[in-house]
Amino acid sequence: MSEHVLVVGSGRDLPGRVRAAAPGNRTTVICRLDYLSRLRERDEHSRVLAVRHDAPDAEWVALAAAVHAVDPFTRIATFGERDQDRCAEIGHALGLHTHSPRTVALVHDKAAMRARLRETGTDTTPSAAVKDLEALRLFVREHGVPCVVKPTHGSASVGVAVLRSARESELAAALTRAGGDFYGLSGTGVVAERFHEGPQFSVEAFSEDGEHACVAITRKYSDPGRFVELGHVVPAHLAPETEEEVRSYVARVLDALGITFGATHTEVVLTDAGPRVIETHLRMGGDEIPALVRAATGVDLGDCVARQAAGERVLPELREKLSGGRAPSFAAIWFAAAPVAGVLTSVEGVEEARRTAGVEEVVVQAEPGTVCAGLESSDGRLAYARATGATAEEALGAARAALTALAFHIRTVPSIEEAV
Repeated sequence: MSEHVLVVGSGRDLPGRVRAAAPGNRTTVICRLDYLSRLRERDEHSRVLAVRHDAPDAEWVALAAAVHAVDPFTRIATFGERDQDRCAEIGHALGLHTHSPRTVALVHDKAAMRARLRETGTDTTPSAAVKDLEALRLFVREHGVPCVVKPTHGSASVGVAVLRSARESELAAALTRAGGDFYGLSGTGVVAERFHEGPQFSVEAFSEDGEHACVAITRKYSDPGRFVELGHVVPAHLAPETEEEVRSYVARVLDALGITFGATHTEVVLTDAGPRVIETHLRMGGDEIPALVRAATGVDLGDCVARQAAGERVLPELREKLSGGRAPSFAAIWFAAAPVAGVLTSVEGVEEARRTAGVEEVVVQAEPGTVCAGLESSDGRLAYARATGATAEEALGAARAALTALAFHIRTVPSIEEAV
């Protein structure tokens, strides 16, 4: 049976994979007006509905319902983080299976996620929504420092600060930073939570009918000040008992949040008391992590997501591939940040970097004219190199070695404001 899938958002290459999953599969897209330029193979969709980003949910639902009345959808899917709440509302209104509005709300709202995990006994990390400086003072008084202060709705490490003292000036600066305007989201709230010490990992999982398979555990390396991610390696080197503890813990987190299908990317800290969640996402990991997973395990998470969105059952095949006795392989990525503040004028050495042994890809992410103002978020990274190796150290070493071949020419200025 062919499927007619309503895709919420642009979806990069995944709508095309949905159509390719079976003869006769069709896609209709509903997305923000500013996403139109990102749509691939626009003429291959049955139709495209474009909506203002600030249109109410009811308008998104009404437009989808109007098409559904004349050309019914059999399934609904979204492949990015933005507008997952719209997808949930449309699916609920049209009777199409997707994540529930409650699950999406719990995942997107970090304060709500913490409350739910405490309520279920899954993770007892202290946290609180802090509306003002007095509320932050009270949290620090009760739970001490260090603690993390961050937007309740955020991504790309934007707005995250760690308080290591209770000085008034530090509290005020952290609250201002977390309460800013990020990616068009302002006033969404601030959450304070206990800071967990330990190495960071992410679990790339895939779920179907409430069953969860851990596809890979990724070791993460972050900037110690801003927590912007600088590199990843798959698979992480963990003792078998620790790996099982992480897998089991993440499955409990997904269960507590009501996640029953699809790819998830869950970030955790491995503390002396065991794993503790930072946050989870109803999507594949960013930073080219799916490419690392494919190189290290042979599992194409994008293919799994697209085929499941088209109605296929994929978990048995995925588990068979993971247990197939594949020879150990490691894949890593490393990012380059600007060495000084200023304006990027050019980048040299790209071809030399690509010739580094073990390197599979070198990409310059920033264009000439980019203002370099420090590593405030993931957007502050200028380039990356992706590599493979027989060990984690070999893969990481190749990726980092490739970046040393790059020369970033940056015109320094008296102040960043003059460059804007």
